[in-house]
Amino acid sequence: MTEKIDLDYDSLVGLIYEGSLEDRPWQSFLPRLREAMDAHAVSLVLRPPAAGDKGVILNCRRGADSASVDSLADPNDWEAISYREQFFALDPFVNLPPGKVVTQQELVPDQELLNSAYYRDYLEPIGVFHILGVDTVEPNGLIARLRIARQRYEEAFTEQHKQLCEKLLPHLRRAIQIHARLNRTESERDVYAGAVEQLSVATIILDAEGRVLHTNSVAAGILAMKDGIAVLEQELQLGNRAANERLQQLLSTAIGAQRAGETSMARALRVRRPSGLPDLGLVLRPIPAAEWAEGQSSPCVVVFISDPRGQENASQQMLAELFELTPAEANLAIKLARGLSLAAVSAEQNISQHTARAQLKSIFAKTGATRQAELVRLVLKSVASLG
Repeated sequence: MTEKIDLDYDSLVGLIYEGSLEDRPWQSFLPRLREAMDAHAVSLVLRPPAAGDKGVILNCRRGADSASVDSLADPNDWEAISYREQFFALDPFVNLPPGKVVTQQELVPDQELLNSAYYRDYLEPIGVFHILGVDTVEPNGLIARLRIARQRYEEAFTEQHKQLCEKLLPHLRRAIQIHARLNRTESERDVYAGAVEQLSVATIILDAEGRVLHTNSVAAGILAMKDGIAVLEQELQLGNRAANERLQQLLSTAIGAQRAGETSMARALRVRRPSGLPDLGLVLRPIPAAEWAEGQSSPCVVVFISDPRGQENASQQMLAELFELTPAEANLAIKLARGLSLAAVSAEQNISQHTARAQLKSIFAKTGATRQAELVRLVLKSVASLG
C-alpha cells in the first residue's frame, strides 16, 4: 500500500490544481482519489445543505466511473438527495477540527454507529460503513469537507490513508482558494458583460497581436452581416481600404503604447456600410495591462461599436417601477426614446393625439422632465435597460 500511495501522490496533486479550472470542479481528481484510496465513494462538500439550499456536493462512487472525463455521480441521485434533505443533520462528521483527518472509529465506535438511525436509514442502504473525513477552511470563510468511504466488509482506513490525506490537504486548500477567487471574478465579469449586452453595446476584445479574443453577441451579429466590417483570419478588417488602413494604424498605436507601458487615449472611427445602412461608430480603447500579464494572448484593446439601428432596450416594467408610470405611459416614453414622434406613436397605438399629449404631460409630472428631448435623455440614461 505504501508504494501505491507514493506513486499516486504526484498525480493527485496535479489533479487537485487542475480541478479548480474544470467545468465541473475536481471531476478528474475525485475518481482518481477514490481509486488511490481503494474506496467505495468519495465526496467533496463545497457548500453544505441548509434550509432552502441544496448545497454543492460532488460525489464519486465505485461503479459510477467510466472512460469519459466526467465520472462524477449525478447530484440528483438518491444518495445525494437523501443526504442533503434528511441525513446531513445526523452526520457525525460535521464541524471537524479544521485540518485534522479523522476516521469514523475515532468519532463513533462501530457498535454505536450500527445502532444509529444514521447508519440504519442512510449508510446501510448505500453500502457505506468505514468513513475518513477532513475539513478545510478557506480564508474568506468557505468550508470544504472531504469524505472518503468504504463498505462494511472492507478493511477500515489505516494510518497510511490518513497520512496521504494530510499531505494532500494543503494543496486542496490552496486549490479551493483559487476556485473561490475565480468564481467571484467570473461572477463579477458576467454581471458587467450582461449589463453591456443589455445596453446593446457591441464589444470586441483584441490581443497584443491584434487577434480577436472575444466578441459579445451584439458584436457577433454586426460582424456576421459583413457589411463594412468583418473578422478575417482572426483579425478585425474594414471593407473600405483607406478606413482599414486607419483602423490598423490606430490598433498598432494602442498596442505599441501598451507594450511600452505608456498611456494611450481612446480613438474613434466611422465605418461606412456598402449596404447603405447608417454608418457604424467605432471607439478603440486600450486595456490597461496587468503588471504580470501572461503574454501575447492577454487582452490589449477593446473595440466598442455603435449601430444607429440598434433599438433602445429599456424595459417597460422597469421604467414604470422607476418613475411610477402606468403601462401606457411607460410604453409612450420608450417609443419616444426610440425616435418616434408623438403623432407616430398615436397612430401606432391607435389612440388620439389628445390622449398621447395627456399621457406625455403626466410623464413630465412624474419624471420631472420639462421637454421631450429631456425625457428621451432620461430614459436612455436610466437603468431600465438593465432589467
